[in-house]
Amino acid sequence: MSDYPTSFDRDALLKCARGELFGPGNAQLPEPPMLMMDRITDISGDGGAHGKGHVIAEFDITPDLWFFECHFPGNPIMPGCLGLDGLWQLTGFNLGWRGWQGRGYALGVGEVKLKGMVRPDRKMLTYKIDFTKAIQTRRLTMGVADGIVEADGEVIYEVKDMKVALSES
Repeated sequence: MSDYPTSFDRDALLKCARGELFGPGNAQLPEPPMLMMDRITDISGDGGAHGKGHVIAEFDITPDLWFFECHFPGNPIMPGCLGLDGLWQLTGFNLGWRGWQGRGYALGVGEVKLKGMVRPDRKMLTYKIDFTKAIQTRRLTMGVADGIVEADGEVIYEVKDMKVALSES
């Protein structure tokens, strides 16, 4: 499947953000502060609930994270869209990890449920992504996945049918 390792530390994720992991013009993570994970603890192209691939990653929460100061003053909460973006980032990362070519683009999500909040007293987010489809043809490279975000073990976000594509143009 892949010649890449099945786990990545922060330094490796930053290497991906600089375009050095999968090569120029291929899947790339954003740099901080938009990088929404600190490590990937497990990744596959044939594991997960549907046997089509998965990703598990973690993000350390500290009270000094940039978004707490501005969202919302006096009532600090991590924006839900950042958790969703973290799921999209990891879905695209998995496609690059498979060795598939092209730059990643989020195409949408079928359903989002926000069930809890990330406040500064939380310690860690865990992202869990299970692919339902991973498609690579001459014209299309795309992953479709379901995912959850846990805050200190409590499920706070659930998504269904996230779509991320890779494009060489």
